[in-house]
Amino acid sequence: MSDTIEVDYIIVGAGSAGCVLANRLSADGKSKLLLLEAGGDDRPTKNPSQFFSNLMIHVPVGYSQTLKDPKVNWLYATEPDPGTGDRVHVWPRGKVLGGSSSINGLLYIRGQHADYDGWRQLGCEGWSWDDVLPYFRRSQHQERGGGEFHATGGPLNVSDVTTKHPVSNAVIDACEQAGIPRVADVNGADQEGASYFQLTVKNGQRCSAAVAYLHPVMGRANLRVETGALASRVLFDGKRAVGVEFTQNGVKRTAKAKAEVILAGGAVNSPQLLQLSGVGPSALLKQHGIPVVADLPGVGENLQDHYVMTQTYRLKAGVVSVNELTKGARFVGEAMKFLFQRKGLLTLSAAHIAVFCKSRPDLAHPDTQFHILPATMDTEKLMNEQKMELEGQPGLTIAPCQLRPESRGHIRIRSADPSAYPAIVANYLSDPLDQEVAVASLKWGRKIAAQPALAPYIDHEMMPGQDIQSDEALLAYARAAGTTIYHPVGTCQMGTGPQAVVDAQLRVHGVEGLRVVDASIMPRLVSGNTNAPTMMIAEKASDMILGRSAPSALAA
Repeated sequence: MSDTIEVDYIIVGAGSAGCVLANRLSADGKSKLLLLEAGGDDRPTKNPSQFFSNLMIHVPVGYSQTLKDPKVNWLYATEPDPGTGDRVHVWPRGKVLGGSSSINGLLYIRGQHADYDGWRQLGCEGWSWDDVLPYFRRSQHQERGGGEFHATGGPLNVSDVTTKHPVSNAVIDACEQAGIPRVADVNGADQEGASYFQLTVKNGQRCSAAVAYLHPVMGRANLRVETGALASRVLFDGKRAVGVEFTQNGVKRTAKAKAEVILAGGAVNSPQLLQLSGVGPSALLKQHGIPVVADLPGVGENLQDHYVMTQTYRLKAGVVSVNELTKGARFVGEAMKFLFQRKGLLTLSAAHIAVFCKSRPDLAHPDTQFHILPATMDTEKLMNEQKMELEGQPGLTIAPCQLRPESRGHIRIRSADPSAYPAIVANYLSDPLDQEVAVASLKWGRKIAAQPALAPYIDHEMMPGQDIQSDEALLAYARAAGTTIYHPVGTCQMGTGPQAVVDAQLRVHGVEGLRVVDASIMPRLVSGNTNAPTMMIAEKASDMILGRSAPSALAA
């Protein structure tokens, strides 16, 4: 291998955004691209040393393994968090082609129209709902067909669950009885309501960003993909980014970019790499002996995440939940169903039912999301051994999270060593509003569980337990029993204020030739799961980088 690689564009990170960018920016066949990924290839046959880990990427239910597998997962850890009993929270992030889209729960949610209109009101011109909808549509192949909000023919396959469950059906009925409407499409005109999730699954297998965008184009002569390549810093000539230094197989290497360097490492890695490169809060950089290229105090700040709490219910004897399907003869049957039909247990996502509701009636839009699944984890093994294993008895999990938290944290490097994990300060439940919504959402979960539709199925509440009733007790439970639902954003926020890191074209303030394109640019967290919005951001960024006009509202 030559000492220096010379291309037009360098993309750092082959995750949900990086794979999209690699596809779109190399499509003209002219521009030369280098895509750097610190992890390995996601295909089992291409990476025999982690065959089982990669196999689990592509079997949907394998997320229960990939979320804890260091071969494909960075497994970052937060600092002890004061708002949640000084607990340390593990943050799974993908370390493989496809990034977190290769290890996530496969749920397709866009967020509310008002989220993006809010970005525009914060000064992010060109990011309103009407601006971003064409990019959601361009990315998508909606198996239900096209229409005002959806399209067919895009790379990312979006499908319905292959197998519905009587308890999940009853949950939707219970939501209706509790005053939450049944809705056909939470990604359509109005998010409020209860429905089955749609999934990023194709023919019963995961449709990650790598599967959808990268693998079909890896044969392009102008696209070079390097795995096992850990970026250590962006190289500058004065204020202009001109390349990237990275380590591969223990060897330090250099790549030069004639046009741009694009960071797509996500909400943890992108601010970390900026700080390592001299772009960030000057005091922090000087503390670690890093020369300051641009004093940007907002790099690593504005951290937001969805904090999820778990309510569990024991189902009545004779009710078969997902728990029992993982045991003995039933599991053998489910495995055969997957092999021959691509249906059943092994196509399961992180949740069956999506519920969006308001914590109080005067709100204009839902501020609470539930992930609901007829399954329960073995709590003792989870807490004591960090093992994600389903119980043997039938159970139901109702897991709420606040959609738009006010609490803010930050991410800051600990040293100038690129292999050292940064300090992640989550600050969960530090804002009083977040505490109020946590209590209200737990009450909503109980209200759903108490409806007549679930009476034939539920035996009793296990967690929090009937002895926890007061607001104070519910908040204490929320602090003790909640954790991340893997949606960190905001650490390289887009905007124009003193804390902004990138402008509306995603160009880093104070320097040239450098952009950030991933979930870190979100000024505010969207109302839902973040994978689909991150792909949308990259779709839109590709047009910005290439100087193309946006597609029309109904263009796929």
